[in-house]
Amino acid sequence: MDARISELTIASSSIRADIAGFRETVHNFDQRLTIMKEHVEVLPGQEAELRSLLAKATDLEDLSRRDNIHLFGILEHKEGSDVKKNPQKCLTRAYSPPFRVPKSAQDRSSP
Repeated sequence: MDARISELTIASSSIRADIAGFRETVHNFDQRLTIMKEHVEVLPGQEAELRSLLAKATDLEDLSRRDNIHLFGILEHKEGSDVKKNPQKCLTRAYSPPFRVPKSAQDRSSP
């Protein structure tokens, strides 16, 4: 009988240790879940901010494209270019006849 009680005591101790381990695991999961909930609550605001920043970046990119001036016949960033020194001479040379705008650069938006 004492052997049986001893077995039950050992088994009971093992079960208590397992339960304590499960409680700790559940507590850790609860903490992680709380942290995740906090992160999820912040996400809609961050998504709205990202959409706003993307819209601003797109607008700035479009504005940058509209502000670009393309002068056909004048090479950009050419070393030794006299565009800055004598722009009139450079423009006269570039646009003297028979200069034509390439078809790829012609405005096709007009009906």
